[in-house]
Amino acid sequence: MKKWMKYGAAAVMAAGMVLGGSMEALAAHLEDITARGTIRVGTTGDYRPMSYKDKETGKYEGFDAELAERLADSLHVKVEYVPTTWKTLTADTEAGKFDLALCGITRTFDRERVMSMSDGYLLFGKTILCRKGDAGKYKSIADINRPEVKVMVNPGAPNEKFTKAYLPHATLIIHEQTAEIPGLIAEGKADIMITETMEAKKYAKMDSRLADPLVNQPFTKNRFGALMQKGDQEFLNYVNFFLAELETNGTMKNMEQKYIG
Repeated sequence: MKKWMKYGAAAVMAAGMVLGGSMEALAAHLEDITARGTIRVGTTGDYRPMSYKDKETGKYEGFDAELAERLADSLHVKVEYVPTTWKTLTADTEAGKFDLALCGITRTFDRERVMSMSDGYLLFGKTILCRKGDAGKYKSIADINRPEVKVMVNPGAPNEKFTKAYLPHATLIIHEQTAEIPGLIAEGKADIMITETMEAKKYAKMDSRLADPLVNQPFTKNRFGALMQKGDQEFLNYVNFFLAELETNGTMKNMEQKYIG
């Protein structure tokens, strides 16, 4: 019995040392960002008006780009953007390629199960973008869920999952470059783009050939969130505190008006 207790106590101490080391590593994350002088922000850079990389200037712009800058300012560091894609977003987050991702990322149970998502910000929903001449044809899911309707979406994101779940009879077209899809819709390469209300609004304003007929009656309601590795509660708490402060002092509302209208 004494021998068992001896080895049992040793096992508990070893486990405690491992756990303690893990907790210290996690607690040091904010300190690492400060010491590095940068916060690494993963972004796809293809989602107007949330985070979009200007091909001419090479700069990121949009709601989440400004949010990243404000988060960096609160930590007294600079932003270091790390490119990712919707297809590799989960793997890149889990691999720790960046401190967090900000690029119009929908809060979902699937993501929360394997990663951490911040508190939500900006209420939005799934809607459609179509050619202006076809706007009167689409008044409901039933009008879109037909084999003759070509629906184009980006791969590996909630837009693809939504289309497969709610539009099983429509003709699904997967296109890798999200930012190219609105133009392809306007050119007649597909009929519908499934996207979020703010992106539909943005492109309908930018391109007179496009329309967002159901933007005020979205099919779903969601919020965006910052995405990060699971387990770093201290860092998650800080990001949630930051978001709450921007909501409280009116900054979030002003940014929404600025980028989305």
